[in-house]
Amino acid sequence: MASNDPKNGGGFFASLASSITNFGSAMSKSVNGLMGYEGLEVINPEGGTEDAEEEAGRGRWKQEERDGYWKMMQKYIGSDVTSMVTLPVIIFEPMTMLQKMAELMEYSHLLDMADKTEDPYMRMVYASSWAISVYYAYQRTWKPFNPILGETYEMTNHNGINFIAEQVCHHPPMSAGHAENEHFAYDCTSKLKTKFLGNSIDVYPVGRTRVTLKRDGVVLDLVPPLTKVHNLIFGRTWVDSPGEMVMTNLTTGDKVVLYFQPCGWFGSGRYEVDGYVYNSAEEPKMLMTGKWNESLSYQPCDGEGEPLPGTELKEVWKVAEAPKNDKFQYTHFAHKINSFDTAPKKLLSSDSRLRPDRYALEMGDMSKSGFEKSSLEDRQRAEKRSREEKGQRFAPKWFDETEEVTPTPWGDLEVYQFNGKYSVHRATADNPEDTTDVKVTQFNPWQFQDLSA
Repeated sequence: MASNDPKNGGGFFASLASSITNFGSAMSKSVNGLMGYEGLEVINPEGGTEDAEEEAGRGRWKQEERDGYWKMMQKYIGSDVTSMVTLPVIIFEPMTMLQKMAELMEYSHLLDMADKTEDPYMRMVYASSWAISVYYAYQRTWKPFNPILGETYEMTNHNGINFIAEQVCHHPPMSAGHAENEHFAYDCTSKLKTKFLGNSIDVYPVGRTRVTLKRDGVVLDLVPPLTKVHNLIFGRTWVDSPGEMVMTNLTTGDKVVLYFQPCGWFGSGRYEVDGYVYNSAEEPKMLMTGKWNESLSYQPCDGEGEPLPGTELKEVWKVAEAPKNDKFQYTHFAHKINSFDTAPKKLLSSDSRLRPDRYALEMGDMSKSGFEKSSLEDRQRAEKRSREEKGQRFAPKWFDETEEVTPTPWGDLEVYQFNGKYSVHRATADNPEDTTDVKVTQFNPWQFQDLSA
């Protein structure tokens, strides 16, 4: 119903959307003429058009490093650079993409609440708030390590969840994840796609995320917006995710459509999210509004998207307090993900925590981190050559590739499914009668690889 669509100016968000439209999107300025770099754009999210040259001199790079990296990267403009470019550890955080996937579990209690409620629209409020909550962590401007083929990440001791993720393909990079507790099961196949634009990069979340709520067997499907990373080389790096997020109840037809407002002049509209919960007839039932870096609220609404008389906005989610002046902008939960506090008793030797390059970076030794990263990548290439020479094909251990290929807004996706072997492994490893103290200290993602002719 177009009249209820916040993008088209109807309903509760009409005046808000109008004011944001008048501001326009974040302003950029080419500093080509000033600095001699063709096509370079610098965006200051807190400013206007007049300070691009000043902004270009800011950021984490030293001038000589910045200039050299720009000259190296120019040839990749317009390309997908997901795994084709070797990047320096100066731009990395001590975490892998598999661990980044686990950050979605920080506010998993919202999925518990979605499972418990009998209100179908509050179910969508809770579940979509869970999906929004991770964006506070996703605004970090450091790049996670690409996982080695066969690498895993396990997490326990958080909200009763068992979480396992595995790197199931190297070219293109693909990860699969599964999490489960008494209220829900989470399944994800992720294949990131990028487009390098010079001083920025578009990140397209080619993937499929499904959540099954156990009480009623309801299945939820999530399609997130793309992410734009600005000022990669020149200026202070910052992240925006303009566009819409859609969560659909595949069982009932209800859905949530939430709009991430683009950053405007002097930060106008940055972080703001608003939208509606719709029933299967596409009639709005709940309005939702807030900021993805602060909190979200909801309120019942009428068929025109206006708040119902006698109701008020109620907060459904609020971001937890984060450490002050953290070097990598980590949340407390991100630190837990990196620690062994959330690790099972007998950790797989393929776990991301054990990566020597990741650990060296966490300890502040960038030189050692760079060396270990190169060593792992060399070993991965050698393993690939060995498989090819023997006519062997890699197969993941904990997930199976299905015959299903699902369309996404950014391309088709080959779907992997959790095969249940991990549950059997975990039950055996966690046997309370087994008192053997097994402490894995060496990273070995190749130990559990399945190879077939």
